[in-house]
Amino acid sequence: MSVYTKTGDKGTTGLYTGQRVAKNSLRVKAYGTIDEVNSALGMARAFCKNDEVKEIILKVQQCNGLLMADLASIDKEPMLLGSHVAQVESTIDGIEAKLPPLTQFLIPGESQGGSFLDLARTFIRRAERAILDLAEQELVHDSNRLYINRISDLCFVLMRLEENR
Repeated sequence: MSVYTKTGDKGTTGLYTGQRVAKNSLRVKAYGTIDEVNSALGMARAFCKNDEVKEIILKVQQCNGLLMADLASIDKEPMLLGSHVAQVESTIDGIEAKLPPLTQFLIPGESQGGSFLDLARTFIRRAERAILDLAEQELVHDSNRLYINRISDLCFVLMRLEENR
């Protein structure tokens, strides 16, 4: 089977649940932005030195696949659940307990890995805006909105952990 199918040549794409929608629809923009997030997280994982940080990033990338599937689905129960959100919150709490309190604004650039994590955080914020735009028009599961908000916070604490040597 070839990598090209020609089914999208007229500007539509197939969703996970089989429907065809315009490639510039809010739904495609939302899950496409999560794809960008995963690429940025991949760069962060490639450059981070802290093995714990790398392991957590990989777990987020795996969960992002569930988020993309949810966003590429219509009338389907979510794959990304409240338990995933709770796990992210628990991870954030555990990392924050290891770090000194913040006393100033952080400026990215102390390390390559930390810088890529901060870049990923900004992509996540853009993805969150795209998901909220979609939610104004169509159903978006609560767990999806909560998860995207939490992983930007997670990237921030991961950046701090990566740069805290």
